[in-house]
Formats: sequence, structure tokens, C-alpha cells
Amino acid sequence: MTSDSDRRWMQYALKLARRGQGAVEPNPMVGCAIVVNDELIGEGWHERFGGPHAEVNALATCQKKDLTNATLYVTLEPCAHHGKTPPCSQTLIKSGIKRVVIAMQDPFPQVDGRGIEQLREAGIEVLTGVAEQQAQLLNAPFVMQQLHHRPWVIGKWAMTLDGKIATHTGSSQWISNEISRAIVHQIRGRVDAIVVGHQTALADNPSLNARPAGPRTATRIVVARTPNLPLDSHLVSTAKQQPVIVTAGPEADPTHLENLRQHGVEILTFNNENEIVRELLRDLADRDFTNVLIEGGAELLGACLDQNLIDEVHVFVAPKLVGAQTAPSPIGGTGIERMQDALQLKDQTTQILDDDIYISGIVSHNKSPNV
Repeated sequence: MTSDSDRRWMQYALKLARRGQGAVEPNPMVGCAIVVNDELIGEGWHERFGGPHAEVNALATCQKKDLTNATLYVTLEPCAHHGKTPPCSQTLIKSGIKRVVIAMQDPFPQVDGRGIEQLREAGIEVLTGVAEQQAQLLNAPFVMQQLHHRPWVIGKWAMTLDGKIATHTGSSQWISNEISRAIVHQIRGRVDAIVVGHQTALADNPSLNARPAGPRTATRIVVARTPNLPLDSHLVSTAKQQPVIVTAGPEADPTHLENLRQHGVEILTFNNENEIVRELLRDLADRDFTNVLIEGGAELLGACLDQNLIDEVHVFVAPKLVGAQTAPSPIGGTGIERMQDALQLKDQTTQILDDDIYISGIVSHNKSPNV
């Protein structure tokens, strides 16, 4: 039975887990707290990819203490297999701990309940499902990768109060304020890839990097059918310093593709132009990418929305009006026919950033996420 104490300490373990964000991917973020008589005696979290797991780090902080009456709180089921580290389930069994509280089961096929089973077979009391939804949300990208073999897709855009991402002449810098743009750079520093459409790359000549640099260095990706990026563009000219991928369809100019390759750009060619986005995400999943940020433009975001491929959104609304029917809006594509079928956000947050409004949340899919 779950007690208030169990819930409180699991919240603490979740807080510890978040410290690993950006450093542990493609592994999940995991936090662990060890408690005796409602007092913390040990804590740890998964600090870096390939490093010791949260349980091992927590046990290391209380090596000389009697753990017979301790409860260990961990946000993800202890692993039960030999990977980059030994199985945590066996480490816990040897520690003498008699009670373990787990937030969520590990969807990784080599674990998937085996860690829980091993603990119970060893006579350890195991309680599961405490703050489960929060744990699943924390590691939603990891869960998406394990269950659907695709990265977690984040859509981001800035728009005026009348829903425009540029004027009718194409002018777009800057819609949002400096505070909003700083948050965008923080997001960029936590993802594996930053993706834009070809027209956005041509119109804005973006660098698509995080300033200052974050814990992760994102691969920059341009989705195109017939790419025509200038060789002196910010992306192409820095491709040897920070990875750049450009997609291409069967009609792409082979000479220009070779020129891009000579400048360090990786070319991904897809024969079915209608499947470029989905095929790209499969390719990125094969590379163990777990978080992908799509920054526009409208055609690319619309294609993702139509294919049920957007999982999370970050939207910055500026108190500006530009008008014009021909001025672009954030999301194109075919769209949704009936308002009653509009996608809703869950776990939504709204913040006031000086004069901007920042809305973020998880997309509540009407059907299973696409792959």
C-alpha cells in the first residue's frame, strides 16, 4: 500500500533523476533515494551515459550503513541484464535492502519486469506504480524509442498575436523577445537533432546551434526534396564542426549533393518523397536519437501533424500584429477537418516572459503515435 511518505520520497527521486537530463541519453533519466525511518541516508542519479546507474550511485553514498530497515525509492525498474554495467537487481539483492519502491516498469525488452521479478524472488518487498505517470512523462522519449522505435518529436515556433510566423514579405526576425529566444537555446542544448524545412533554411540562413552550448550537441538537419543550400550558408560552412544532414529525393541534383558532401554534409536520399519525414525519423532512431526538435517551417510542421508525429510543443506568442492573408502561419499541411477532433495539450504550462506568452505541453494523440 502506498503511503504519503512513499509518494514524497518518490517525488524527491524524480527530482534527482532530472539532474541527468542531456547527459544520459539515449539512456533514461533515473533517480534513487534510500530512506530509513523517513530520513534520507543515501541518494544518487544516473549521471552520464555508460556510467553507474542511479541505484549504484545511491548505495555508494551509504556504504557503511545498515540497510536492513531501509527503503529504496527508484524512478525506473532496476535493470536485470548485463549491459554497460552489471544488473542493478543483483546489486540490490546483495545490499540487504528489504523494501524497494519503483515508479515505473522498464520497457526495455531485456528488463521489462524481470528486475521486479528477481527482487521479489529474493524476498524483497516491491511496490510499483508510485508516481508512475510522472516517471513516464519524464522519460517519454526513452519510452517512445523502446515501444515505437522513433525519437520523441518536439515542435517549436514563435508567432504573432494574429498567428503569423513572418510578414507577407517573409520578414521574421525577431518575433519573440530575448527571454523566449534564450529558452529556445536551452531546448536546443538538450536535444539530439534540430530539424528545419528547406525553405526555412534558405530564407533564414540559420545556424541551429545552442548559445551557450548545452549538455548535448545537436545534429542539424534540413528536410528537402531537391536541396539547393548555398555552400557559404551557416549550416554548410560549419558542417565539419557540427554535424549537418540534408535529405534528398530522387530528383535532386547529384552535382550539388556531391558539393555538399565535400563540405562535410551528410546526404540521406529517400526514393519516396511522401515518406521522407517518417523515413528520416526511423533513421534517427537507428542512431539512438531520442529527442528531435522541429523548428519549422509551416510545410514541415504540417507534414508532421498530418502524420501524427508531433509529441510535444513549445510555442512563443508575441503581442504583435502583422496581418495579411498571405503571411504564413506556423502549421500547414492538410490539417484537421472538425474542431472536435483538434489535438489537445496535456501537462500544459503557460508562462509570461516579459511581454511574450510561452505555452508548452504534450500532444494528446487521438490515435497511437506514428512510426
